[in-house]
Amino acid sequence: MLEDIHKDLFGAIGKAHDNLRRELAKLRAGRANPNLLDNIRIDYYGSQTPLNQMAHVNVPEARLITVKPWDKSQIKLVEKALRESDLGLNPQVDGDIIRIPLPPLTEERRRDFVKIAKKYGEECKVTIRKARHDALDMLNEIENEGGASSDDVDRAKKKAEETVQDGVKQVDALVATKEKDILEI
Repeated sequence: MLEDIHKDLFGAIGKAHDNLRRELAKLRAGRANPNLLDNIRIDYYGSQTPLNQMAHVNVPEARLITVKPWDKSQIKLVEKALRESDLGLNPQVDGDIIRIPLPPLTEERRRDFVKIAKKYGEECKVTIRKARHDALDMLNEIENEGGASSDDVDRAKKKAEETVQDGVKQVDALVATKEKDILEI
């Protein structure tokens, strides 16, 4: 029972890290990245469809993303969705392909992205702390019901705290790596 609680805590921390990695991948560093367009959705025959499910997204150069819709009749909708996104992109239609040039980042914009990355890191830490709180509550419940000795529960609590500390260190490392990537010119 105590081991199951630890496995649940470990799994919750892993999910929080995966979510943080996805969010950090969407942040633009100096190079083009197809993950930048992951949140773009297009009204495709009445349903909101992710861009990567209706078009081929490619990065032929360091500062260029190309989008080639599989249904060529949807090129105007794709361009409109890209233009109206909060990414500040300026797509250009070139026949049946959309080219999205990425201008170099200014120092101020880079610092804004670093702040956003740190905010994502803090949100991940909050999620990890919530998982720790849930695990400790379950351990206290087991101890109160007499399901395990207080020594076993104390050892499990200590192990949970160590797991949480390792998880927080990993969050800090992920954010630091992304920060270095963003500030690199």
